[in-house]
Amino acid sequence: MKVAVFSTHRFEQPHLVNANAGRHDLIFIDTRLTANTCLLAAGCRAVSLFVSDTAGHHVLQRLHEIGVEFIALRSAGFNHVDLKLAWQHKMRVARVPAYSPYAVAEHTVGMMLALNRNLIRAHQRIMELNFSLDGLVGFDMNGKTVGIVGTGQIGAVVAKILHGFGCRLLACDPVPDPNLITQYGVAYTTLDKICQTADIITLHVPLREETKHLIDKNRLALMKPGVMLINTSRGGLIHTRDLIAALKKRRLGSVGLDVYEEEEGLFFEDHSEDVLLDDTIARLMTFKNVLITAHQAFLTDTALHNIASTTIENLNCFEESRWCENEILPDSNL
Repeated sequence: MKVAVFSTHRFEQPHLVNANAGRHDLIFIDTRLTANTCLLAAGCRAVSLFVSDTAGHHVLQRLHEIGVEFIALRSAGFNHVDLKLAWQHKMRVARVPAYSPYAVAEHTVGMMLALNRNLIRAHQRIMELNFSLDGLVGFDMNGKTVGIVGTGQIGAVVAKILHGFGCRLLACDPVPDPNLITQYGVAYTTLDKICQTADIITLHVPLREETKHLIDKNRLALMKPGVMLINTSRGGLIHTRDLIAALKKRRLGSVGLDVYEEEEGLFFEDHSEDVLLDDTIARLMTFKNVLITAHQAFLTDTALHNIASTTIENLNCFEESRWCENEILPDSNL
């Protein structure tokens, strides 16, 4: 089966080639899927999309018109796909629901430690032969209250790691995990209570209509002064302009962002020779207590291997017209 693989990156291509083992005709395309590039999939029965690709109404309509039947996502999230239109055109869509919760969870805790102990600033000082420790004071993680928003696979691993640090763990999730309660002493409560109580808040929920701007000016106002806020999930969970306003008022102690609300067309690409046109992220970059990584929390060998293997298996299912456990169906409880 001929497959157009959009937004192919050098770090993932070898994994896809190995997992495919020559079965499908993979057409690697380094550009993003947009309304202007969708015709590159002409002659393909399937497309494979990354999180930076756009598969909205107009793009899906064009893909349907040129004969694309299957969409294999190389991500767990699917908010960038117009699922209703895909189903209307009987296009099958599958995702990679779990690739490595440890990868994202470990990156999350890594951001906490880097912010807490001022590791980036300390390194920059050392490179300038400044060995002063003034302004680099952190805090013991032991005994601190951490609020975990969303306790799916990633949130559960975050709880496991932070329990080892001796943190007091609060969580909110529509479906509490009894194992986290018994094994790690997680106490489930409301998001507002977490905002009022936690020293560190970390987000691990999907982006949906009901979770968009979950953290806005009202919830930011509830947070304890000096709180640390981490987001390695989806940028749209945080109202970015409200976040900047809170940073300007010095309400937040530090912020770690692996995702950004307007990252499309910015993240995953080299803009080092360009003029930065996004004033919002430019403002975020001016804060010394903000750490930004470009959606790299998933980026481990294990995760890339699992993403590639699952993606190829989904394509195999499509080609053989058989049931696919990772398919997103109209009645899926997602």
